[in-house]
Parts: sequence; structure tokens; C-alpha cells
Amino acid sequence: MALHGGLEPYLEAQRRANELERVVGLIEAYYVDSEPLEEGRLYEAAIRNMVEELDPYSEYMDKDRVHSLQEDTNQEFGGIGIQVESKDGLLTIVAPIEGTPGARAGLLRGDQIVEVDGEDIREVGLGDAVAILRGKPGSEVELTVYRPRSEEEFTAQVVREAIEVESVRGVTMLDTRIGYLRITQFGEKTVEEVTGAISSLETQGMEALVMDLRNNPGGLLDAAVAVVDPFLEEGELILYTEGRHEGTSDKWYSANEDEPYGFDLVILINSGSASAAEIVTGALKDHGVAKVVGEKSFGKGSVQRVIPIGNGSGLKLTVAKYYTPGAYVIHGNGIEPDVEIETTVEEDKQLAIQQYGLVHLSFEEFVEQYEFEPIEDRQLKTAIELLNGEAELDVAEVAL
Repeated sequence: MALHGGLEPYLEAQRRANELERVVGLIEAYYVDSEPLEEGRLYEAAIRNMVEELDPYSEYMDKDRVHSLQEDTNQEFGGIGIQVESKDGLLTIVAPIEGTPGARAGLLRGDQIVEVDGEDIREVGLGDAVAILRGKPGSEVELTVYRPRSEEEFTAQVVREAIEVESVRGVTMLDTRIGYLRITQFGEKTVEEVTGAISSLETQGMEALVMDLRNNPGGLLDAAVAVVDPFLEEGELILYTEGRHEGTSDKWYSANEDEPYGFDLVILINSGSASAAEIVTGALKDHGVAKVVGEKSFGKGSVQRVIPIGNGSGLKLTVAKYYTPGAYVIHGNGIEPDVEIETTVEEDKQLAIQQYGLVHLSFEEFVEQYEFEPIEDRQLKTAIELLNGEAELDVAEVAL
């Protein structure tokens, strides 16, 4: 058996395992109540707490949580339509998924869900919290939400839906030469939707593109790699991973055998852009294919692997970190924009409402329903100015 890290750590691990066995034995022999001593419960609690000590993304998963994770990647599931992470022990919204109940309820990135139907979930693990939020389509759930940026707490009544996520939205020509598309997350259908959207825009005369990845919480790695692929020459590095175990370090290269896309590109990001969205942004930025506008991204660039441990349960363990082609560590750092344009809480809220509402309503209907006139999207405006040569970059800011 290979002993990664040497003999001493292995012997220490064995000593700790024996210690755990002794503690469980003492509890079973002397503890006054019998309910906590049901077979397996103590060991499951020990495993769960041990893994949660590592980082917010590693977790012990029972068979229901394993099934839930599988649902997350097929772009169709039941729930309220938000992507969440555990941040400082609190269930934090990375991004609401556009067009879903969570987005319509006005939930924003950074919001912290502290109660669900009156039940305090601040001490509940990420997997259990996700299970509580999900439910039968048509059922209502009450959320108590704390918004750190404005220091307000409020409740939101949300009706669950069967969530079927469309990856690419808002495909349009902004003027005679600049196209626009927004990727809401990276799933199984994303590559097909992106290439179809770009083909459609090119037939309309597109010479430059704004790719909006704001509030995109990530998704499938393979989808992110495939989106980057046609922008690069065959054999160019897209990203790589490094971990302690030899099986966790890998590299991904472009397999594009065609001429790379030749149009100018600006990517929009904010602090809700995470994981796969950061991989796409980092790769295209490092290769000089895209300029980046907005706010620093979330900084979720680690690799989780689900390892079966019996009875349908599994261990989701962080095993490596992602690096951009320029050797930049995404995790904990985020991607820095070339042009930083920060938005306020109120702007975020209004822009999120506009992205959904203006698709379905006329200007007059929108103002009547939401009681405000659509505001200017300053990040998008700056992207357009860059593509039209009306804004300049500090060369030092974009040097690799």
C-alpha cells in the first residue's frame, strides 16, 4: 500500500482512528440515552463533521444527497432556482438562476438564507440545507434572508417549480456590428446553445461579441472547456489542475481543428461569476482573446471528486485547484477585470429585475408593474465602448 506523505502521518492516522473507536465504545457503554446510539449514527456524524472542517466545498453525502448532486448537472431539477455555497458557515447565494422563482423573488448574490419555514439553518450543513430548500413543484416555502451589504433582514415567500434551465439567454444584436449573449450556467446543453447563438449572430453581421457571465455560478467543467475551445488554436492550453495525489493533476488543451473565432470579445463578470465561469474568463483573458469588464469574480476554483464509500453514500472531497493558462490560481482570488466597474446593491437588484422583466413586458408595462424606469447597465455600456474603440485600457493592467 502506498503511503502518501510518509510513515509518520500514516501511523498518526491509525492512532486517531483507534481513538475514535474507543470514544464510540465509551459512548455506547455509558451514555445515558439510547436514541443517539442507533447503529451508524455516531460514525456518520463523525465523518460529516470531520469533512466539514476541511473547506466549504467538501462534504459527506448520504444517498439522497448523491442523487441531488446528479440532478444539479442535468439542467433540470425541482426547487426555487438559486445556486448556493456555504460561506463562513452560512448558506450564501452565489447567484439566482434567471427566470426562476428565486430570481423573481428578488434574491441577490451574497444574500444569506438564515431560516427556511421558520427553521434556523445556520448550523445545518450545505447538503442538508439544499435538501430542505427543495420540494414538490407548486409547494410554497418561506425564506428568512439577511442581506449583508444593506444590513437588512426580510422574508420571501417562494413557490417551488420544476426548474429547467436554459443556459443561453438574451441573444441579440446590440447595434449593427456588436452581438450579445448571456450564459446563465454551464450544463450539458450549454455548448450547443452557445455555438448556435454565435452562428445566428454571425449571420446578422456580428463583428464583435459581449459574453455576459455575470451571476453565472458555474457548472460542468467539460462545458466550460468546450465553450473556450473554438476561440483558440488546436493544442493551446485551456486550464490545468494540481493536487497532492498524482491522479488529481491534469491539463486541458483546445481540440479545435477549425479557424478560431476572429471577432473581438468582451466578457462581463461580477462577484457572482464562479467556478466554470471563471475558468472560461481566465483562459480567454490569459490568451489575449477577451478583455474583461465588471467586478472581481467569486474565486471558486477547486476540484471536487465524489468518492463512493458504500450504501450509496459518498465523500465529495476537494482534491485539486484550477490554474489558468498563465498559472494564476483562481481559488480564493477570483479573476480581476481589465476594467473595473462596481455596482451598488440597488443597481444589482434593478438590473436583475430588468433582465427578466423587459423580456416579457413593454416599457410601459414594466414601469407600471415594477414602479421604476429601467436603469443604465454601466458594465455593458463600458463593454460596448471598448469594442467600439471609445474606451482605453491601461496597458499595465492587462499585461500577462
